[in-house]
Amino acid sequence: MQPQEPALRGSHVLACVWDFDKTLCPGYMQTPLFKAFGVDEELFWKETNQLPALYARKGIRTSKDSVYLNHLLSYVKSGAMKGLTNRRLRELGAEIELCPGLPAFFPALKDFVRDLGRKHNVEVALEHYVISTGLAEMIRGTALAPHVDGIYGCEFLEAPLPPHFTRQDELTLELPTEITQVAAMVDNTIKTRFLFEINKGSNKNPEIDVNSVVRAEDRRVPFENMIYVADGPSDVPVFSLLRKNGGKAFAVYVPESEAEFAQNDALLQAGRVHGYGPCDYAAASFTPKWIRHALVGMVERLAQERQRSVAARVTRPPRHLHADPTPPPEAGTQQGHLFGD
Repeated sequence: MQPQEPALRGSHVLACVWDFDKTLCPGYMQTPLFKAFGVDEELFWKETNQLPALYARKGIRTSKDSVYLNHLLSYVKSGAMKGLTNRRLRELGAEIELCPGLPAFFPALKDFVRDLGRKHNVEVALEHYVISTGLAEMIRGTALAPHVDGIYGCEFLEAPLPPHFTRQDELTLELPTEITQVAAMVDNTIKTRFLFEINKGSNKNPEIDVNSVVRAEDRRVPFENMIYVADGPSDVPVFSLLRKNGGKAFAVYVPESEAEFAQNDALLQAGRVHGYGPCDYAAASFTPKWIRHALVGMVERLAQERQRSVAARVTRPPRHLHADPTPPPEAGTQQGHLFGD
């Protein structure tokens, strides 16, 4: 027996996937954290950038994207950030400076896609996701969080369970005093894993493992329905994944930085991204126009695909046959003139 073809998809999901630092905020999200504890931000990052090479001399390999997490814990343990909790991180997230046009651009873009769907008679919705090597709790504290459908970032534990905790009948409930361990780490390669989670729908349905084989037509958010927006070369793995699978890759730069502009242009010339623009999301600026245009193309494609699917799978009902009302030509009339001389 031949397998049945999948039913016509009734609704569609588009996704805008965002990096955070220098994409949704013009600097680094940790700035309010350093200010709150009186930590020299420039010195912290200078130390962090030296750590991979210093540890490598001791034969220890570290991830340059996430080594800052343990250095942050060293600051907590040493007392420079004593008492730092997840709750405090979320509170400080509210102080992050967002790029112009945010957060209003996020819900406006969802409304824009919904209206496009009505125009083209396609049921379609837009979702926003943030995938960042930064701190998830700080992102959750921003004004963007209510408009985001998922946040993937680095996370800390405050009170990790002790050895042999499974042998204890009751676990003491300790009030968290400060972060002590890394709970989740995101680097620029792991970002692609989260893209697959969104693609397959395992972020919405825990029964679908990210490593499960899911047919293309059954994936919740096909890659060609995604736009990834980020600030530079460190996001090349995700840019490449989307470009190879029909999605859109867009790079952004801080308008005041000539170096970042040149970096984005180099990405475009190398075929890494489809376009680039400033991280300014005011309605009239270039970047929102590019994103809206890309979304229009996606919705129009979905409408055309639906029309083709209907034509291919839905047969026309039989119709009554009628005699041809055109009278036959008179006897002796030549037919050749119908095609010209």
